[in-house]
Amino acid sequence: MRERVPAPVKRIVHFGSRSYGRITAPARMLPSFLICGGQRCGTTSLYRALSAHPVVLKAVLHKGVHYFDTSYHRGMAWYRGHFPLQRTAMKVEQRYGVPAQTFESSPYYMYHPHAVARIARDLPTVRLVVLVRDPVERAYSHHAHELARGFESEPSFAKVLALEPDRLRGQEERLLADPTYYSFAHQHHAYRARGEYARYLAEMAQRVGRERILVVESERFFTDPSSVYAEVLDFLDLPPFDPPVFARHNARPRPGAMDEAVRRDLRAHYADWDAALATWLGGHPGWGRS
Repeated sequence: MRERVPAPVKRIVHFGSRSYGRITAPARMLPSFLICGGQRCGTTSLYRALSAHPVVLKAVLHKGVHYFDTSYHRGMAWYRGHFPLQRTAMKVEQRYGVPAQTFESSPYYMYHPHAVARIARDLPTVRLVVLVRDPVERAYSHHAHELARGFESEPSFAKVLALEPDRLRGQEERLLADPTYYSFAHQHHAYRARGEYARYLAEMAQRVGRERILVVESERFFTDPSSVYAEVLDFLDLPPFDPPVFARHNARPRPGAMDEAVRRDLRAHYADWDAALATWLGGHPGWGRS
């Protein structure tokens, strides 16, 4: 059985790796693509599937660097320190005959009001992959996830939806006004707001260009992963690759069935947002079809 590394030891190793990474930053790669959302939509599963590709080099320490949202003050050298060395990429290119690519996955990038502008400025040719899931189920999963992580103390899904307007009131405005401000509620408690996908995609398109954004329906990825995986590789100009064994990661047990009245209210809330999303998916999302 694989031994579990104690948390203090892991922190020391990570600190040392980041320090070395910062020192060697000029010799390191920058990502050519990012998985930037949505939260609880299968980003971890897609990250692991892409990491299995032989010409894709993942971030050195962990999948989500969170530079463009909560760590931008650390600077570009800190960010580059998370990625593989360029000499590693050269070896991969020599072996496979195509340029190596690296990436990371930080789902909060989709939602933080400064993240996309920062990405557009610092990574002007980057491509963005976005996963979207039935927003009603996404919100319910999000609540279970935050409860399990200890970031939410209210066990009632209906209650957190009722609390959301007060929790988020003024937070986006404060984030926009002060680039150094951090909002715990905005990152962790926006259960309903996170499913308004078309709102965030419009901002992305304005900043980076629609042609550099691929929107993937999570339900398609989980029911037909090989085909969706091939589409993602094509978008990223990666050579075809026999897909790995696909698995769902970070799934959380549900406390029970969602209250039907809550489900109806959420479905009505998302109706217009889902309709706007159809232009990104080439048709109405699967969860809204009769």
